[in-house]
Amino acid sequence: MKLSPTYKMPFRRRREGKTDYKKRLKLLLSKKPRLVVRRSLKYIIAQIIEFDPKGDKTLVAASSKELKKLGWNFACDNLPAAYLTGLLIAKKAKGKVKEAILDTGLYRSIKGNRIYAVVKGAIDGGLNVPVDEQMFPNEDRIRGKHIQKFKDLPEIFEKVKEKILGE
Repeated sequence: MKLSPTYKMPFRRRREGKTDYKKRLKLLLSKKPRLVVRRSLKYIIAQIIEFDPKGDKTLVAASSKELKKLGWNFACDNLPAAYLTGLLIAKKAKGKVKEAILDTGLYRSIKGNRIYAVVKGAIDGGLNVPVDEQMFPNEDRIRGKHIQKFKDLPEIFEKVKEKILGE
C-alpha cells in the first residue's frame, strides 16, 4: 500500500484515542489554567494545569486517595469522594489559582456524574469554574444518602468535609 504525498499521519495520541486536539486547542486559547478531572478504576484525580510551550505544568494536584488520611473509609471513586476531592483541590489552590476552566478530556458530559461532583466541590471550596449549575448532582447524592449499604456515610462525609475546610 502506497500513501499519497499529501497524506498526513494523525498525531500518536489522537490515533490512540487519548487526546482530542480540537477540544484541547479551544481550552488553551482561553489562556486560563485548566481543572483537569480524570477517573481511574479506584480513584478520582483532579489537577490544575497551566499551558507551557515546553510542556504543561501541574500547579496543584489532589487525589481521592488522600481522603483516607482524613478519615474516609469508603470507596474513593463514588460521588461523595469526588465532591471531597474537589474541595481538597480548591483548598490546595488557595493563593495560587483563583479560576480555572473545566477539562473533561474524552469523558462525555453527563448531568450529575462524578466529574461535576468534583467541580461542585471545587466551587464550594472557593475556586471559580464556569459551569452550568444544572449539571451538578443533587445534594442528597453528594452527601451519599443514595448509598443504602452504608448508613453512617453522611456523618463521616460531614466530618471529612469539616477537616478539609478547617485545615
